[in-house]
Amino acid sequence: MPDTSIFAQSAPLQSAPTIPLPERMRPGSLAEFVGQEHLVGPGAVLRKMIESGNISSFILWGPPGVGKTTLANIVSKELHRDFYTLSAISSGVKDLRDVFARAKDNSIFAKGSPILFIDEIHRFSKSQQDALLGAVETGTVTLIGATTENPSFEVITPLLSRCQVFVMQSLDVKDLELLLDRALTQDAYLRSRNIEVRERTALFRFSGGDARKLLNILEIVVNSFPPDAPVIIDDATVADRLQENITVYDKNGEMHYDIISAFIKSIRGSDPNGAVYWMARMLAGGEDPLFIARRMVILASEDIGLANPNALLLAQATFDAVHKIGMPEARIILSECAIYLATCSKSNSAYMAIDAALGLVGSGDNSPVPLHLRNAPTKLMKDLGYHEGYRYAHDYEGNFTDQEFLPEGLSGTKFYEPGNNARENEIRARMDRLWPKYADKK
Repeated sequence: MPDTSIFAQSAPLQSAPTIPLPERMRPGSLAEFVGQEHLVGPGAVLRKMIESGNISSFILWGPPGVGKTTLANIVSKELHRDFYTLSAISSGVKDLRDVFARAKDNSIFAKGSPILFIDEIHRFSKSQQDALLGAVETGTVTLIGATTENPSFEVITPLLSRCQVFVMQSLDVKDLELLLDRALTQDAYLRSRNIEVRERTALFRFSGGDARKLLNILEIVVNSFPPDAPVIIDDATVADRLQENITVYDKNGEMHYDIISAFIKSIRGSDPNGAVYWMARMLAGGEDPLFIARRMVILASEDIGLANPNALLLAQATFDAVHKIGMPEARIILSECAIYLATCSKSNSAYMAIDAALGLVGSGDNSPVPLHLRNAPTKLMKDLGYHEGYRYAHDYEGNFTDQEFLPEGLSGTKFYEPGNNARENEIRARMDRLWPKYADKK
């Protein structure tokens, strides 16, 4: 049986509003806020802070569309604090200093330090975060940051140590159902339409736990019907309408993953032109440059690896430089790295080796460490034979001596197979010379 909910027309038909549905339905109080019960439910940590009237700086970490901006606004309203907002994409140090100056000017009239909300704080460069640190330390502002990226990677340690991190979660079906029902019954325009919801599965699946995306999808589907016609919402209709409006809702969805996939495959396939093209598509679409840099760090080991170990060094240096410099100059650094990685020799031998070893361990292997490989810091351990028979490689010619390093029963097991490239052909020749027992194993 399909999940059927019917909402009959109950008001005169209105013209479609210019304000998007997510903005029309934005909660204005904790009572209206949906989801994140672990933070704002009765007795939860953030609710207690708000109710006490004493909040410290904090960072909201979670996926898009879970209410980070909304929650920051609600906190300022509940506490009657001045509220300043900046976007890390478009704001610089000068904008921060302007906010600090206004906060100090208004401090004698304020009931508490003003709240500075910084959206996408992970995009702030180190210098911008350094400028923010002093104001947080002195209490000039109370910082609320929002990020979709792990703050332990993106926020400088001194600033992170002065902020609590609250993890926000994708909305579950119960939350999405509440949002959908509220929109259909409380929004004046939707109430004026004759809307019948026969199935909700596609609505919830395409939204991916993102409240903003759910409401955007609902609006797209409703507006795809003539203004005076009944609106029938079922799974097939939702899928059909979204195919026609893919760019409207998919910035952080399937298209995002399709383009990063094309970018990675272009580098893996040694095509620098394809790599630069797909990178340009991502940057023009507002993709986080650190996301691109992070993926190149992974690729440098997964697809180039030991064929050119310098690739990982350059990718890591690129990540650090992009973090410090920021856009638009970071585009040049990203381009250099992408072209370098695309033109490198390729090898996935390190990737295959660790997956082979993990596969064995995951199958239940828990072999004991051979006694000669164990440390022996105590007399008892020495008496039990720990470390006995171990041969220190540097005591032997060529800094090598043939001894067993795998557990009993696994001797001769080969996880690492050198790739067919100039560097690893040299590695293969050396390993075959040192370890003839592995030479013929594939």
